[in-house]
Amino acid sequence: MNPTQELHELGQSLWLDNITRGILNDGTLKRYIADDAITGLTSNPTIFDQAIAGGSDYDEQIAQLSGQGKSGEALFFELALQDLTRAADLFEKVHKKTRGVDGWVSLELSPLLADDTQGSIEAAAKLHAQGKRQNLFIKIPGTPAGVPAIEESIFNGVPINVTLLFSREQYLAAAHAYMRGIERRIEAGRDPKVVSVASLFVSRWDVAVKDKVPAELRNRLGIAIAQRTYKAYRELLASDRWKKLEAAGALPQRMLWASTGTKDKSASDTLYIEALAAPDTINTMPEKTLLAFAEHGRVEQPMREDGGDCEQVITRFRQAGIDDAQLAEQLQREGKESFDKSWNELLKRISDKAGQVSGRRGG
Repeated sequence: MNPTQELHELGQSLWLDNITRGILNDGTLKRYIADDAITGLTSNPTIFDQAIAGGSDYDEQIAQLSGQGKSGEALFFELALQDLTRAADLFEKVHKKTRGVDGWVSLELSPLLADDTQGSIEAAAKLHAQGKRQNLFIKIPGTPAGVPAIEESIFNGVPINVTLLFSREQYLAAAHAYMRGIERRIEAGRDPKVVSVASLFVSRWDVAVKDKVPAELRNRLGIAIAQRTYKAYRELLASDRWKKLEAAGALPQRMLWASTGTKDKSASDTLYIEALAAPDTINTMPEKTLLAFAEHGRVEQPMREDGGDCEQVITRFRQAGIDDAQLAEQLQREGKESFDKSWNELLKRISDKAGQVSGRRGG
């Protein structure tokens, strides 16, 4: 049993934070499912931008859709859904086996909607319907405008992956939005089983403070924030409010660890995977990190439900001048700006590709 399978046995779902048409066509994703216990995947605009830039796999479909008069966001979502529905079908077996808990793929809304509650609600419903797969999450950021969109989308029956969460407080806002959506469904006589995950971004904390703290504190803040959030997650699942929803048939909104590739070259390439091993959670990891962990990762003690020494560690960062509450807001804001930039680059890439392939066809 390799380390990825050990994590799976611990009760953690391992998802791939990547998708390309190449890994679908050449059987790589199938192999990860069979050999490395991969049971889902996530995507974002940067991943698709790199996939489209990396070769000619998308050229034919871009030319076809462009010839039909499609462009911009509409063209992109056609490309993305072709890949994601193929991936969703590969995960359908585990989705059925786990009764909807696992086996999911994720598609992000246009990041330009992050401050548009109503626009996010409408786009989430439209994209989920367009995908025609039960195991397709729509990603909505846990921004102030995103939180009410999460509640309304859950009420509408749309499975949601809440993205761009950086702190316990941001996580709890998203978790309460999820529960309100489920409570409203129960009141309305609807099925309470609408699935959601809440994605906490980890490594970006350590990138943000790496030059501002003593060497002994490097690469420790992201894990401490994750420990603090995991404690809140466990407390929520033990609450009377949640137990009432669970008794009615609702599934828990699972905690997902995102941004788990090591950015510091002097640190272990499996740092965040080993530190965030915990049952009833998900770790979505870049391909490079997955391969590293499968080769030489170690599964030791799972995360402590009481948060361990997270508060002492965070206190040390505060003493070093780091305001974690302020930084969480900054990281969410910067994350949104980064997604906006990636989105615009992606749409330009597609436009450029459309010009190139139509030019070749015309020639």
